[in-house]
Amino acid sequence: MTTHGGFEPVFCTIVPPHVLDRLAQAEDPALAGPARRTLQRDAYERTQRRLTTVLGATAVPSAADGKPQRTVHDARHGTDLPGHRVRGEGDAPGEDATVNRAYAGLGATFDLFLRAFGRDSIDGNGLPLNATVHYDRDYNNAFWNGEQMVFGDGDGEIFLDFTLPIDVIGHELAHGVTQYTANLTYFGQPGALNESLSDVFGALIKQYTLGQTAAEADWLIGAGLLAPRVTGKALRSMKEPGTAYDDDVLGKDPQPATMDDFVRTGRDNGGVHINSGIPNHAFYLAATALGGPAWERAGQVWYDVLTGGELKEQALFADFATLTVKAARERFGDGEELDAVAKAWEQVGVRTL
Repeated sequence: MTTHGGFEPVFCTIVPPHVLDRLAQAEDPALAGPARRTLQRDAYERTQRRLTTVLGATAVPSAADGKPQRTVHDARHGTDLPGHRVRGEGDAPGEDATVNRAYAGLGATFDLFLRAFGRDSIDGNGLPLNATVHYDRDYNNAFWNGEQMVFGDGDGEIFLDFTLPIDVIGHELAHGVTQYTANLTYFGQPGALNESLSDVFGALIKQYTLGQTAAEADWLIGAGLLAPRVTGKALRSMKEPGTAYDDDVLGKDPQPATMDDFVRTGRDNGGVHINSGIPNHAFYLAATALGGPAWERAGQVWYDVLTGGELKEQALFADFATLTVKAARERFGDGEELDAVAKAWEQVGVRTL
C-alpha cells in the first residue's frame, strides 16, 4: 500500500463519537443500549485497525482498468469480516435492498472518481471495492477500516439503515482516497480536513448520481438516515453547519460555519467531525458561487489539492485553503474560479497565505 508520506492507521465512522456518547447517556434503554454497544464495537474495530497496520494488510489484486470490481458480503448480524459473499461484480440484483444499495453506492463512487477526475478506483490503480452489510445488531454506524466498507442496520429508533444515503457510502470510501493520497493525520485541523474532504466527495457523489447542479443540491450529509422520531434532517449540513438536527436526545448540531466559532476540544480526535463544518461551508460557498455541476470546477480544485502531492499530513485549514487558491489559478487562470475559491475561504474566516 502506497500513501503520501507513509501510512496513518485511521478508522473512520460516519456517526461522530459525540453523538453516540450523548445517546449512551439516554434514560431510555432502547436508545442507550445500542449506542453503548456501538461505541464498544467501534473501539474494538479501531484497535483491530491499528493491529492490521502493524502486521501488514493482505495484498489485494487490482481490478481491470477503468471498471469496478465490487463484492458485497453479509455479516448476518455478526461481526466477522468480511462475512458471507452475497453479490459480486456483474451479478443481478437480489431481494435484499440493503445489498443492492451498497452495490450501487460502490459503483456510483467509482463512476464519479473515474469520470470526473480520471481516478481508477480508490487507490487510483483499480482497487476492488468491498463492503459488508447487516453488521452486528442495532449497530448505529458505518465505517471504512482501511480496507473495506462496513454498514450497520441502525437501531430503528434513532438511525435507519446506513446504506440509505448514498453520500454516506461515498463519504466513507473517500476516506480511502485520502488514505492513498494526502494521508491527513486524523486529529485536530488535519483530521477535520480529512472529514471535510469525505463530506465534499460524498456530496458530489450524491449530486452526480441525481444529476444535480450546485444550486439544486440540498448539501446535506446523511439525509434519510435519521429515524422519524428524531428532530433533524441529516447528520451535517454543508450549507448551514450547525442546523442539521436539534433534538431532545441527540442535542443540537455543534458544527461551526466559520473560524469565529471554532471548537477547541480533546474529544472526537480534537473535534474532527465538528470543525469540519468550516471547510465544508467554504466548499459550499465556492461551488454555489460558480454554479453548474459542483464536481466540474470547485470539486476539481479540491481534488487537485488532495492528490497533488503538496498537501502535508499535518496541514491546517490555512494550508489547505492556500493550496486551493493555487490550484484554482493553475487549472483555470485568474478568473471567476479563483475569485470564488478565495472569497469562500475569506467568508469562513480562513486566511490564505
